[in-house]
Amino acid sequence: MISRISLKAAAKVNLYLEITGNRPDNYHELVMILQSIDLCDRVDIRKIGTDEIQITCSNPEVPCDRTNLAYKAAALLKKSFPDVGGMEISIDKQIPMGAGLAGGSADAAAVLVGIDRLWDLGLTKSELCDFAAQLGSDIPFCISGGTALATGRGEILSPLPDLTDLFLVICKPRQIAISTVWAYQTFRSQNLLATSQVKDQNLSSQIVTAIASGGEAAAVKIGRLLYNDLERVVLPEYPAIAELKQKLLDQECLGAMMSGSGSTVFAIASDLERAEIIAEFIKQDPNSSAIDVWVVKSLVRSIFDA
Repeated sequence: MISRISLKAAAKVNLYLEITGNRPDNYHELVMILQSIDLCDRVDIRKIGTDEIQITCSNPEVPCDRTNLAYKAAALLKKSFPDVGGMEISIDKQIPMGAGLAGGSADAAAVLVGIDRLWDLGLTKSELCDFAAQLGSDIPFCISGGTALATGRGEILSPLPDLTDLFLVICKPRQIAISTVWAYQTFRSQNLLATSQVKDQNLSSQIVTAIASGGEAAAVKIGRLLYNDLERVVLPEYPAIAELKQKLLDQECLGAMMSGSGSTVFAIASDLERAEIIAEFIKQDPNSSAIDVWVVKSLVRSIFDA
């Protein structure tokens, strides 16, 4: 039996995020389209001689205690399966924090997959997703990855046709991290559900159809249909994010939007060359010196061997 495993855990972007209702558990009813991208953390899990769960991370801002989602994932499986022993979990953090890219959720998903393999638990993907849903709404998607329609509070997944050649420019303002809880609570407190901008437009169905159409034209159609309800909360509060989005829209991209609750903004490019031109423009802009920029591509899965 193996004693260690190394996995890559992919970030995600929201191609669509619509809030359709308030839930009594303080979550929200959502319709989202999620896409894995090749910006990844590396998660190493090693069996140790004690019964402890130890977390280390390359980013000193990441808490390495019981509040860490990776720790919670390990503790959940240890509680559920007595054979699971102590472990050291090392996270090489490349996905930025507070970015709307599900970095913490991706790490937790990798821990669930890694423990299943290390201790030979034999869990199915569906069973892993059930455990993931106990930890957070994004984590089931981070188990399955690819392209998916997410409903409920985000944990009910319906796979969509893979987007295999979608090129994106990811931009993260270095000094801005946004709390997902704050974004959703503010949306609710401002009663923005009552003034929905897309209700009865079937916009989510249109973007699903665009994804299913495939081919080079799919990216063009998707770019026109990008939508995120949380922009209505975040952009007025953080003008720098609104300005960044406009800069991307000015660069002949197919569409630009904030991912999740932000602070990341992404642009869809027609091809890799165009993506690199857009990224270089943002990097060279003297007013964008505090923005981290990545050129990424869509992935058809989210957890894979490092």
